[in-house]
Amino acid sequence: MGSTGHGYTAVLIVPTGVGASIGGYAGDALPVAKTMASVVDTLITHPNVMNGASLYWPLSNMLYTEGYLLDNFARGKIGLLPVTTGGHRIGLLLDKEMTKEMIERHLQAADAARATLGINVCNYLVTDEEVGVTVAMTSTGASRGDLNNLGTLIRGAERLVKECKCTAIAVVCKFPEDESDQGDGVDPVGGMEAIISHAITSKVAAEEIGFTFLPCVLAYLHRAPVVVPPEDPRANRAIWARDVDAVIIPANAAGGLGTISLGLQTNALVIAVEDNKTKMQAEPEDLALDCVRVSSYLEAIGMLAAHRAGRDLRG
Repeated sequence: MGSTGHGYTAVLIVPTGVGASIGGYAGDALPVAKTMASVVDTLITHPNVMNGASLYWPLSNMLYTEGYLLDNFARGKIGLLPVTTGGHRIGLLLDKEMTKEMIERHLQAADAARATLGINVCNYLVTDEEVGVTVAMTSTGASRGDLNNLGTLIRGAERLVKECKCTAIAVVCKFPEDESDQGDGVDPVGGMEAIISHAITSKVAAEEIGFTFLPCVLAYLHRAPVVVPPEDPRANRAIWARDVDAVIIPANAAGGLGTISLGLQTNALVIAVEDNKTKMQAEPEDLALDCVRVSSYLEAIGMLAAHRAGRDLRG
């Protein structure tokens, strides 16, 4: 059990934009996360696992954490404080390049979330300039991207935080219209989403979204964990990397900073799922990570249950 009192804690990671056979499509890792959450006390995961457009399933023991923050958490730089009462003041940041109709439809979705789910979407801003998103694929088959105008996003986020007192931000950007998923599980905008999120998460929870993804993002951001630095008075109530008992990854996608940090710097059990194929070629053993290989997520869930019960089934 973690020293924070949050019980057996597992981290579920499926990198974005790498063609994962499970977690590479909108919402298809939700059943895994939901089942896994039922055998642990706390499940920490990220938007690529949970986002399913208009389909979502918030879990009371799940901490929804943007990938950049998850990396910093794994490195021990920040702690995650669960939000158990109330919810975040969410600001909506919209790209100026979006059409008037697109902006109106997203504001209508935000109004619906406020009215039906009681989510506090307290304000919105349109960026003062176009963001200028570009996306592309790498030679290995993963996705990447660039921003022509990062400054306009940062200025908008700062205004929402300082003027509107927002504690979480959802960003909606205009993406190139000819970029679409080709059906192989590689989200062509996944890498770009990560870059946008990373750019504005120094002080707040944040997540970038495509046209249909606003409902699930607002639902998860509502009680996303609070980011806590070590010097924060609440640090002793937060969950830290040292409290993680297990981390579950696709077997050939072990090269992420979060996975390496948790695998090498903590006592967490690393479970590598072979059935979840990706375009990456980063095996745990090649990175000196001690791991347990399992064939499926069903087997991984059984391994978690055994580990939590103090049983070693690795033989």
